[in-house]
Amino acid sequence: MHLRIILATVLLLTVGCASSYRHSDHKVQAQKLNPSAGVLILVPADGWYGSIQYPKTGMMTGRAVEAAFSKHAKRVELVSGCDIDECLRAIDVQQYGYFVWPKILHWEERATEWSAKPDRIEIQITVYDARTKIEIANSSYTGKSKLTTFGGDHPQDLLPKPTNAYVSSLYR
Repeated sequence: MHLRIILATVLLLTVGCASSYRHSDHKVQAQKLNPSAGVLILVPADGWYGSIQYPKTGMMTGRAVEAAFSKHAKRVELVSGCDIDECLRAIDVQQYGYFVWPKILHWEERATEWSAKPDRIEIQITVYDARTKIEIANSSYTGKSKLTTFGGDHPQDLLPKPTNAYVSSLYR
């Protein structure tokens, strides 16, 4: 009997100790991105869940995408205050080869420690060729926090790993 309790506890801790991610490609680019081409990233609108709006989550997401592209591209900048069409029309193609539009599809912060409900995010990242204005890559990913957070995890902590993985795949 004690062995079953110990095994169940170990299994719960093992399963609950890792965040999980799922990735879906909507459009795969035909060729890898050019690291010498600049990247302009639109800061997305803030995330929400039900009637709850999460302030500054758009900027957090934009910065995570910026950090991921900065590992590969020569020049990376964030832009805000324009919608997708305005940004694409106004982009300086001498400085930027790509325009990136991250979009928060789902943002859910939970008190995971006592509710056993994980934090969740869903992010879509669309990449456009700055010259042609044509979509060249489009993907989304979901993230779910681990169940044993000990009070320190938030949805924004789910951004770096899948964002870095996806952006790296664009350059390989």
